Amino acid sequence: MKKEIDWTKELIESGKFNNQFSKNILENGAKNYMLEIYMGYMYSRWRKIRELTK
Repeated sequence: MKKEIDWTKELIESGKFNNQFSKNILENGAKNYMLEIYMGYMYSRWRKIRELTK
């Protein structure tokens, strides 16, 4: 059984993306296509930080 990890809360708490723009996207979600792309970028950065990439 895998433990569910909330990567958005983890990024907010870590301070890696601590500017207001990124924090707003992580807390409220993406509202359009370009913000979804940026959120995907933050997710891939989080995976690299956690060393979850193959």
